[in-house]
Amino acid sequence: MDFLQINVNRPFLETNPLVVIFPRNSLFLHNYKCMAQTEQTWGSRLGLILAMAGSAVGLGNFLRFPVQAVQNGGGAFIIPYLVSFLLLGLPLAMIEWSTGKFGGQFGRHSPPTIMQTLNKNHFWRYSGALCLFSSFVICAYYCYIESWILSYTIHSVIGTFDGMTEYEVSAFFDKYIDLTTSTLGFPSDTLIMFICCLLINIFILANGISKGIERASKISMPLLLIFGFFLAYKAYTMKAGVAGAKFDSVVALDFLWTIDVDSLANPKVWLSAAGQVFFTMSLGMGAIQTYASYMKKNDDIALNSMTSAFTNEFAEIVLGSAIIIPISIGYLGVDKVVELTGMGGFGLGFRTMPFLFEQWGDVLSCLAGLAFFGILFIASITSSISISQPFIAFLARNYNWTQRKSSFRFGILLFFLALPCILFFDKGVFDQYDFWGGTVSLFLFALLETVAFSWVLGVNKGWKLITDNAELRLPRVYKFILKFITPTMLIIIFVAAIIKPKNDDWSLLSFKGWELDDSSIIGELRHQNVGPNKDWFADEFYAENEGEVKKISETEVVIGDKTYKLPADAEVLVSIDDFVTLGSPIYKGDVVNNVFYVDICRIGLLLFLILLCVFIRFARQHNFEEIKIE
Repeated sequence: MDFLQINVNRPFLETNPLVVIFPRNSLFLHNYKCMAQTEQTWGSRLGLILAMAGSAVGLGNFLRFPVQAVQNGGGAFIIPYLVSFLLLGLPLAMIEWSTGKFGGQFGRHSPPTIMQTLNKNHFWRYSGALCLFSSFVICAYYCYIESWILSYTIHSVIGTFDGMTEYEVSAFFDKYIDLTTSTLGFPSDTLIMFICCLLINIFILANGISKGIERASKISMPLLLIFGFFLAYKAYTMKAGVAGAKFDSVVALDFLWTIDVDSLANPKVWLSAAGQVFFTMSLGMGAIQTYASYMKKNDDIALNSMTSAFTNEFAEIVLGSAIIIPISIGYLGVDKVVELTGMGGFGLGFRTMPFLFEQWGDVLSCLAGLAFFGILFIASITSSISISQPFIAFLARNYNWTQRKSSFRFGILLFFLALPCILFFDKGVFDQYDFWGGTVSLFLFALLETVAFSWVLGVNKGWKLITDNAELRLPRVYKFILKFITPTMLIIIFVAAIIKPKNDDWSLLSFKGWELDDSSIIGELRHQNVGPNKDWFADEFYAENEGEVKKISETEVVIGDKTYKLPADAEVLVSIDDFVTLGSPIYKGDVVNNVFYVDICRIGLLLFLILLCVFIRFARQHNFEEIKIE
């Protein structure tokens, strides 16, 4: 019989290398008897489930999901959402849980090495660079968002929004992200709040799996549920005429849960639902894989993965839909809220909700602000620590650094990667991070890991990994879903993102061609959304909207509802009350257009991805001595 010899070095143990010999064809069927346990493991099942749920429960549950529901047929959105959850979300979660646990038994805790466990071809190791890229880039802008939330929590508690009009509350966000102004009374408060959030993340991560991440999850997740139930109760008990509300809560509930059957025939609704499921479950980021890699040998995958997945769905469908939309409709009405969803969940969350909470009186507005932004802060920080751990595990395991040293060095790297987001937020850099790191690379890696699991490793061996020591019997139909349905859905979603038609109108598809949407991958690459200022550098700046000139000062020009910042020594070419058309010159001067920052950001992100591949290449000598096939 043909045999393999596996040499498992365990540098974290003061022992000699473990050498195990077993038949070649039993590599994935030996029930982990040869696998070395790591020194870091979860302290309890509850801690594991809460940490996994914390990873999945993020800003998308409370800001993105309700907006998607409003824009895609209300209650009808739930049908494709649940179908996508069963056919896309759960199978991908099973893949990441099982491959993560399997890799962890060999001491492999980061996506590149976990992928290498499935197949020794170098391609799969380097495919993990996409996952590290996503986790690092997402964490960079997620920490920045956490600083917004932390600041808004403080402002809600100290009563900053008291007496402000709806317009003033909305404008406050623009003031906050402007680094030249201060909202808390001390210089550079935006940057300082970001550093505070970064330090909180590093502190939790430096304390490891059980004493850091698990302990933080056990405290934060119950608190999130308490805050959520409080706001849901307030939303469901709203009455017209009470505390300034114009409509009863039943109006919002009818709007959210009445099924528009016609919308089910719209491909946009199904694609939006599939995309929401993908993002809300933290798939493709390596977080689930890395967390699962710290499971113990006999820990169950099926029941644990189902429990954490359904915990996330409860937070999203029950709590996520019960806060931001019902409260907004209660005060603003259905038509106004539908209009406001055009600026996304962040617009509603930061520009509208603080004003609405103020209608509840001094005490309740303070509590509501604390609860709402407290939910967002918990959701964001539990997500950011989970998507940070893959990179930290990569550094620790492959360069023989401790968890603490890896966490601090990760924090330093993250600070510099996040700086462009903070300094050039209004130049489009933040959106580039989100598009390439938080969308495109996620789908690519998810597709690759699905192919590796179901086709390269083989769905039969993969099913063995999922059901080993299972406490819950899974339907065998999922073998078919894992092999055919899930990868097909991922391919459809990715292709749709590439060729997305204008305004998401899929009736435009034609063999003669169609106009691409600005947010499509091709449209993004072609700078379709840039507008008239297409050159890196220019002598004139052109209007990007139409409207009357409302204000001219030394630092800005306001045209309609859009404000243009003026560079030093700019010569303004318009006057008050002028009607400006799209593409008309506004001022002369040394103009550096946003497209310059966008392109430099893309180049930087590409170089960062290449750098990660270099890290993986040189880490190979350290890590891949652990398992040698001779």
